[in-house]
Amino acid sequence: MREGGFTHFLREPLIRRNGKRMLYHLRVKNLALIDSAEVEFGDGLNILTGETGAGKSIIIGSVQIALGGKAPKEMIRRGCDSAYIELVFSIDDERKREQLKEHDVYRDEEGILIISKKITPTRSISRINDETVTAARLREITGLLIDLHGQHEHQSLVNASKHLEILDAYGGEKLLPFKQNTEAAYRLYMQLKQKCAAFASDQETRLREMDFCRFEIEEIENAALKDGEEEKMAADFKRFSNARRIAESLSQAYDAVSGDAVSRAFREIDGAMAFDEGLKGIRDELCDVDSLLSDLSREIAGYMDDMTFDEAAFQATQERLDLIRSLETKYGKTIPEVLQALEEKKARLQELENYDELREQAEKELEQAEAVLKEQSEALSAARKQFAGELVEKIADGLRELNFLDVQFEMEFRRLDHFTAGGIDEPEFLISTNPGEPVRPLGMVASGGELSRIMLAIKTVLAETDQVPTLIFDEIDTGVSGRAAQKIALKLKQVSAGRQVICVTHLAQIAAQADCHLLIQKTVREEKTYTQVDVLDFEGRKRELARIMGGMEEITPLQLQSAEELLRV
Repeated sequence: MREGGFTHFLREPLIRRNGKRMLYHLRVKNLALIDSAEVEFGDGLNILTGETGAGKSIIIGSVQIALGGKAPKEMIRRGCDSAYIELVFSIDDERKREQLKEHDVYRDEEGILIISKKITPTRSISRINDETVTAARLREITGLLIDLHGQHEHQSLVNASKHLEILDAYGGEKLLPFKQNTEAAYRLYMQLKQKCAAFASDQETRLREMDFCRFEIEEIENAALKDGEEEKMAADFKRFSNARRIAESLSQAYDAVSGDAVSRAFREIDGAMAFDEGLKGIRDELCDVDSLLSDLSREIAGYMDDMTFDEAAFQATQERLDLIRSLETKYGKTIPEVLQALEEKKARLQELENYDELREQAEKELEQAEAVLKEQSEALSAARKQFAGELVEKIADGLRELNFLDVQFEMEFRRLDHFTAGGIDEPEFLISTNPGEPVRPLGMVASGGELSRIMLAIKTVLAETDQVPTLIFDEIDTGVSGRAAQKIALKLKQVSAGRQVICVTHLAQIAAQADCHLLIQKTVREEKTYTQVDVLDFEGRKRELARIMGGMEEITPLQLQSAEELLRV
């Protein structure tokens, strides 16, 4: 079984009530307070509750790490060499399978996709179905499966730059061509802008550069370089430099092959043949060797006769090689690179010589590119405004369901005073929560609890657009109580009818809506702290709701009665 295995888990058929469960199973080992924990998530609304410090944030944090978040080595449980997190997804939806297929990711024959991360003190390793992947690829894939809303993410709504990101996410693939066209037009515009800036040098500077270009061109052209000559010059230089050593070696070789040892052996064998005809084969071979050595000695002698040391030729070779290497130091590592540099300098000289004409041409191209960029930016802005109208209407509807009864929710578009790759828009959400009050930026109006509800409404709308099958909310109820809490509970229940929702909460109203209620508890055994996760039955849920509502160590019968009534609503 591979590390972190869940082979035992797949022996039972996957049972689904409504096919909405995507994140099926979580396994965590040696992470922070967790020695070993396994969590089976259900369909619909999954609620996690527990005392403060019990480890709820560790459970959600482990999911976030497995999805591509940072994995600090300090998260490894004390005394352990590594930590391990495993997410098991059940992929039934055909559209989601096709999206994963486009990213070259496939589920197994059981419809299972496994994402795991091993954390060590030196590095972390992420895998998808046992294939090691980079953090960037992991986030790309998991973005199709889960949208995780952290504890403080709603505070990002006070930053207007987040609002453009939300709008573009809502526009999705329909907005993508407009964004791509604008980005391409911007890249061309910036290239031409830089080209025009290069023409801004003064006349004196331009003349100096022209003179220098002419000098460099003349220097390279006068050398009359030929591809491959450096190797030939280097070989000649090596031969000239070692002429004496070559001559000595040839002389010794000549003496070796022209000696009479073979001739004497031939004569001796020839005489022995008078007594033994069996030596004829050896005699014939010696005859061949003698003939071969005679030819070889003549060849060596001829090479020695032809070999002369020409001081002038040696000097010329050395100077040519020095010239080639000097030019390579200046203009390129090889002769082809030097010749390429020559062509580039000729082109630059032509630009400088035709300065006014080329500048006018570049300025005209820049003007045309700016017109195209403006047109594409306007088209992107118009498309965004159309999507913005749909988005704010849906968010406003969601806010009314979350107890913003007289809400006005709008998006104001401001234009940047410069072009960007993302267009010229600087949109911002505006809200009014009371009748008669003008709409204002979120950061000026909304409290922490209101921002939580606004983010829930936004996440709900975006989830409908991009079809993310699992939503995770870590304490979406921050700063919320009373009727607003009940509204959030009903909204989460509504959202979970179409997808899996996992939510950490401190509110009984929300916990009471759970389809699957998980209790996170911290225990101490043998002076070590452990976190465990239990699925609660009806009685367990009743006691947990009573604890949340009462906030006291002792649970009273009245609190249990109130909890049961809340569960049966």
